Amino acid sequence: MIVEHRCRQGDDPWDFMHTLPSVDEQVVLILRAEAVELDARIGQRSAQWASHPASGQGTELGEEFHRLRRIALQHPELTEAVWKLMGALPEQR
Repeated sequence: MIVEHRCRQGDDPWDFMHTLPSVDEQVVLILRAEAVELDARIGQRSAQWASHPASGQGTELGEEFHRLRRIALQHPELTEAVWKLMGALPEQR
């Protein structure tokens, strides 16, 4: 669907195909969007914050790291895609 949309806009597939997320990354992004929606509905943070420094707790992106880490724990087959996307997050200040 993304490729068709971009092609209809006149983009050349050879120019943008390498920038598209993999299928696993796309699944992680969909699960992340669902988690954001769920977190917003609940209106509170998860009570199970990890105290490990890799969780990102206490940083600007703490909740985002926690959300992506939760996806990796719930879907082990997507762990590699989650870590790749975590590396794509903006640098912490």
